[in-house]
Amino acid sequence: MSKEAYLILEDGTEFKGISFGYEGESLGEVVFNTSMSGYQEVITDPSYSGQIVAMTYTMIGNYGVNEEDVESSKIQVAGYAVKEYSKKYSNHRAAMSLSEYLKMGKISAIEDIDTRRLTRHIRDKGALRGGIFFTREGAVDKLLAHPKMEGLDLASKVFCKEPYNYGADAPGSPKIAVYDFGVKTNILRLLKADGFSITVYPGNTPLKTVLSAGAKGVFLSNGPGDPDAVLYGKQLVKDIIKEGVPCFGICLGHQLISLGLGGRTYKLKFGHRGANQPVKNLLTGKVEISSQNHGFAVDYDSIKGFSYIEITHLNLNDNTVEGLQHKKLPLYCVQYHPEASPGPHDSRYLFKRFHDMVVSA
Repeated sequence: MSKEAYLILEDGTEFKGISFGYEGESLGEVVFNTSMSGYQEVITDPSYSGQIVAMTYTMIGNYGVNEEDVESSKIQVAGYAVKEYSKKYSNHRAAMSLSEYLKMGKISAIEDIDTRRLTRHIRDKGALRGGIFFTREGAVDKLLAHPKMEGLDLASKVFCKEPYNYGADAPGSPKIAVYDFGVKTNILRLLKADGFSITVYPGNTPLKTVLSAGAKGVFLSNGPGDPDAVLYGKQLVKDIIKEGVPCFGICLGHQLISLGLGGRTYKLKFGHRGANQPVKNLLTGKVEISSQNHGFAVDYDSIKGFSYIEITHLNLNDNTVEGLQHKKLPLYCVQYHPEASPGPHDSRYLFKRFHDMVVSA
């Protein structure tokens, strides 16, 4: 029998619904994602660590959960909220239902709430701390005591603890180091598909360690939390610049590169999360539809005056910085997710560019 549950925000706003996941309280920053599919990839994306994700699409769970469409080794979201959970699922790859998957991962989830009202509230008030509860009593007090996202280094909670090699290497493959701040599996798949020999390192690994192991290029991954709190990441970028190592960064990696180059970051009101964000490539004039998941952005004014930085991509919804490159060094980065998963493939050329950059260095 379904159990009554509540999604409660720090300002006291309540949404009454029904539990369809693990029956335990969960707290986190409540955000929304506008993707119409790809829910398994969303909930296993480490960039969502510490967040309760609400899906704006009306029905979730209709194709179940499979063993392939995962972006990490476990569910990463703190909680999950949907309008309607599909109790019946149908797909030839499905191994279990979404509800079973959430319960197995001990992740709280709530359905039958007004996700449109929730999304409008977040857009109006900004991302708020919230929780999935089974009683209202004391909920707001717990939320107000829960840490805000600003100032949190969550990357250190999700990156690997030891280095590891990813996939089999073809003879002569250029060797790169992937710095794991919460790397998505599809990033590794695409780097491998472009011919790299990949070793993944914890995000706090000194640059001299990976260079001594033979790395010819460095990739900085996506990840959760406040980039300004990832002090070891900012120092890493400064070391990369000093050594002139070819470098490509995505999402948190983009923010860390910007900080290492002397820029600043700030928290967006409600972030960009979905698979349909328009980005203009200023180098080609083309518009790319992108997959995004971030709550912080690079401050345009903090980098526009630097003669050594060229801004390469802008978000067409709010004109935030979506990409930049160094004018003299082999270093570039984008805020969005060119690997998508879920999402369009418009920006996969960025991986080939990195391969060409490493090979020619």
